[in-house]
Amino acid sequence: MTAITQDSTVTLHFTIKMKDGSVADSTHNMGKPAKLVIGDGSLSDNFEQCLLGLSAGESKEIELAAADAFGMPNPDNIHHMDRAKFVGDADVEVGIIMAFSGPDGMEIPGIITEIAGDSVTVDFNHPLAGQDVTFAVEILSVE
Repeated sequence: MTAITQDSTVTLHFTIKMKDGSVADSTHNMGKPAKLVIGDGSLSDNFEQCLLGLSAGESKEIELAAADAFGMPNPDNIHHMDRAKFVGDADVEVGIIMAFSGPDGMEIPGIITEIAGDSVTVDFNHPLAGQDVTFAVEILSVE
């Protein structure tokens, strides 16, 4: 069996669980596994270290502190926008996640955290920033 090393291409299923046991995200829900290359920067170093040495068919639960998972919330990622920019969007309410165009044209999700008069506060931090999470991984293949 091939074990995961630096630069391995890994296909895996993962489930992200919150401290209370609720599921935040899962590739099982999407119906297809994730594929990534160890060392390409898509995972935190600490998370990658936990995957090294695993082989296809193995499962593992990895507890990650917020800093090693999605990072801590960055106050620079919280923006106040004019409510007029949301014209025609009746759904502007606290808790709604909306897609916004980033400076590079890529869509970035932001969650509306507050509405005060004509000011809408949008938080562009990852929804799981600042949260300790458990990743349950199931390794499907290692190349």
